[in-house]
Amino acid sequence: MNDDIRTRLEEAVARRRDAVVALTQDLIRIPTLNPPGRHYREICDLLAARLSAGGFKVDLIRAEGAPADSDRHPRWNLVARCEGTRPGDCVHFNGHHDVVEVGHGWTVDPFGGEVKDGRVYGRGACDMKGGIAASIIAAEAFIEVCPDFKGAVEISATADEESGGYGGVAYLAEHGWFDPARVQHVIIPEPLNKDRVCLGHRGVWWAEIETKGRIAHGSMPFLGDCAIRHMGAVLEEMEATLFPLLAGKRTDMPVVPEGARQSTLNINAIHGGEPEQDPDYTGLPAPCVPDRCRITLDRRFLIEEDLGEVKREIADMMERVKAKRPGFDYEIRELFEVLPTMAERDAPVVTTVAGAIETVLGHAPDFVVSPGTYDQKHIDRIGRLKNCIAYGPGILDLAHQPDEWVGIDDMVDSAKVMALALGQLLLD
Repeated sequence: MNDDIRTRLEEAVARRRDAVVALTQDLIRIPTLNPPGRHYREICDLLAARLSAGGFKVDLIRAEGAPADSDRHPRWNLVARCEGTRPGDCVHFNGHHDVVEVGHGWTVDPFGGEVKDGRVYGRGACDMKGGIAASIIAAEAFIEVCPDFKGAVEISATADEESGGYGGVAYLAEHGWFDPARVQHVIIPEPLNKDRVCLGHRGVWWAEIETKGRIAHGSMPFLGDCAIRHMGAVLEEMEATLFPLLAGKRTDMPVVPEGARQSTLNINAIHGGEPEQDPDYTGLPAPCVPDRCRITLDRRFLIEEDLGEVKREIADMMERVKAKRPGFDYEIRELFEVLPTMAERDAPVVTTVAGAIETVLGHAPDFVVSPGTYDQKHIDRIGRLKNCIAYGPGILDLAHQPDEWVGIDDMVDSAKVMALALGQLLLD
């Protein structure tokens, strides 16, 4: 790709500054909340109309039978493909269209798409509707400037990344959409900062621990067995032995932020005793000894760790507690697991995007790994496609926060990087 084409591509993206803002606003204003999975078809229809008008062949795919798919909340996905004039590789941009709950503390309308101070505000602005918009603008600019490209450009908007991606990228991968025979390069525009190439992510294992007791009258707790007290002993053992053990495990993966370069464990939820009553209930609780208590564990592990050992650490901890407590009984239920993944530094999509960042921003990128998983896990594990990275506008720390925003300059710069990457991969 020569300097003239590079210049023309960057100029074509710059002319679309207002367009990237407008598209981001349009996407934010569709409240694709997950759970339960609202307005998925609406956002796919909006993107289908735009991409079809730009010459893309569009497929709308419902993930029938996937977790959470139902007639009330169907899991809709979009895949759009624009073929070049001759054979070549396919470059695929994948973005998830679902967003998490709003939460409290907003000072702007979370679905208003308000623009102020060079930013677009709203739930999903950075995670990752701004990234979807930037990738579409990049593709449109590239096709305008370089209509005689080889191979194909693909764009997908997929469901349920925020809840595991099984109704989105996992479903598409299982049905061959990410087969390396049809897609060779994947860029996921997650908000990892415009001057970073994200090579992959840590692993995750979710599990639920339940301690068991015996119900009795609360005035005679000695006739029962308190499951919450048993869980207190589990938490005490975690503090004494497990958390120090994890703090000593470090990785050579370039995980950001620095605190995530060790193994981590989050106690995601705890439930014990009587269920909470409806908010309008005005009575008192019943006097009972709780016979069950559950915690949900979110264990993030490193590429140097073995998943079997991760599970054994929890099992061994529970056995230590059992040895100290008469009558102690428990159950561990596994919920979810994903192995760590990391693209090679010399993979084609890595070197291409890194070179484009240096051209647009004037300095070399940082290479990072995400502390949490995203849909690269399914492209790697199910699709068997290793040539995949995350690169997009936005600041990861803003994701899931009140007053979430994405910078307009960041979207434009990222779109320029993506357009140059297309030129490098799809032009002779």
